[in-house]
Amino acid sequence: MHQDCKKILFSEQQIVERCQKLGQQLSQDYKDNKHNVLFVGILKGSIPFLAELIKHISIDMELDFIAASSYEGTESLGDIKIIKDLDCSIINRDILIIEDIIDTGLTIKKIKELLYHKGAHDVKVITLLNKQSRRVCDVQADYVGFEIENEFVIGFGLDFNQKYRNLPYIGVLKKECY
Repeated sequence: MHQDCKKILFSEQQIVERCQKLGQQLSQDYKDNKHNVLFVGILKGSIPFLAELIKHISIDMELDFIAASSYEGTESLGDIKIIKDLDCSIINRDILIIEDIIDTGLTIKKIKELLYHKGAHDVKVITLLNKQSRRVCDVQADYVGFEIENEFVIGFGLDFNQKYRNLPYIGVLKKECY
């Protein structure tokens, strides 16, 4: 365990097992989709989750990425900035947003609105972590890896000031580190 980590919430094995189940569910849910579903990863935090998840997807799908930010340190500022937009057209496409964590819900809400505005047919959300206690807007994930309490988590893509993303597990950052 990393020295800045207070405790491990989910081991690498637990994450892999959950991704297997989520991948099976997504493959089942999208098997009759008339066109390839577009998986949209939210950079940078979703990359490890997305990489593990798609190993367990048995249907045809496409990938694209969007980058959005609302955090400074440990707090969401509520001001969502789109840093990188999609590279492909999404008119009449079914979209699955891949997110590392839904906290306040503001980022997901803005991205869903943007994708519908761009002409998406349907937009669903899958998140590795769901922190319901911090939600400030009415947005829910369609698929959830794990529910968590209000703790600042790191690892498996989640960061604090761009550090700890490479940890193979999800842990709680010690308070003295922020």
